Amino acid sequence: MTSIVLYCRPGFEKECGAEIQEKAAWNEMYGYLELKKNQGIVFFHLHDESHGEALMGKLPLRRLIFARQWFVTLTDNITLPDYNRVEAIVEVLGSEWQYDDLRMETADTNDGKALSKFCRKLAVPLRQGLRKVKVLTDKKKVEGIAQEGSILHALFLSGQEVVLGFSLAQNSSNHVMGIPRLKFPNQAPSRSTLKLDEAFLHFIPKNEWEQRLTSGMNAVDLGSAPGGWTYQLVRRGMMVTAIDNGPMAESLMETGQVKHKMMDGFKYVPMKQNVYWLVCDMIEKPQRVAKLMSEWLLNGYCKEAMFNLKLPMKGRYQQVTKDLQSIKDAFSEQNARYELYAKHLYYDREEITVHARLIS
Repeated sequence: MTSIVLYCRPGFEKECGAEIQEKAAWNEMYGYLELKKNQGIVFFHLHDESHGEALMGKLPLRRLIFARQWFVTLTDNITLPDYNRVEAIVEVLGSEWQYDDLRMETADTNDGKALSKFCRKLAVPLRQGLRKVKVLTDKKKVEGIAQEGSILHALFLSGQEVVLGFSLAQNSSNHVMGIPRLKFPNQAPSRSTLKLDEAFLHFIPKNEWEQRLTSGMNAVDLGSAPGGWTYQLVRRGMMVTAIDNGPMAESLMETGQVKHKMMDGFKYVPMKQNVYWLVCDMIEKPQRVAKLMSEWLLNGYCKEAMFNLKLPMKGRYQQVTKDLQSIKDAFSEQNARYELYAKHLYYDREEITVHARLIS
């Protein structure tokens, strides 16, 4: 049976499964779910084997909120021998198809991290074995990322069990399992800084950073204290107005790039319409934040907004869908053309990150 395997944050398998099942149904493709609870793995078993690659061709991964990475299965679970594992995998794959990259993957759990050591040891001989039979190509990659063709995925459920599959390079994450490995900067005042760092990396194409994430821009950070998100703006050379009743880190204030206004983020309105970026990580009801972000963009207070919407304990996917629809409705009422994407990023916890901008 052909399946689509999706990776998500452990504990969010239900939301990830509900989303892929709904989006597949929109495309008249149906199947049933198998959730690996608290392992961050979802199997969407399709009733029609031809629908795996077809759905991956129609549905952009970036349109899925809770899925970090995905692939279509080539095999059912394969039981590996204690020895000659490489030969066993090569034999199962055959030589009909070629792939431009190999991803060795595990569950995003403590057991998975322990298993990743085994995968690293197996990766070199497996790559060599696959290249020998020309299943894995020697195609040159830009910045280490395959730009076209297919990626071969090997999901190890244990040292003796693996699932093989493929994804389309142009419609998959650039990172193994969809997880960017970011280093926490010692100068940042809080670990929340990694959320905005990942958001910029995920939502803004690198070839557009010089135009959209450049020095000299004006930015506003609502709910800024102690400055985790402000730090990411400052280090990119922006001038930041930080809005929060709490104190900001002295190290940020000493840069001369930050003006701190002690007030409620919902009440602040910029005096000039020269703000490019609005960022917001306030611990508030997502409905209020969604409405505020829509107003900032529609009123021309900013050009682009990056913000978090906190998740409820229950009905998380349903609430997220409702909040995002409220933003779309606000834009549509003003006949505004827009770009809106949301993702449950690796460094997010009980929230999703949203990027929005109006298109002239």
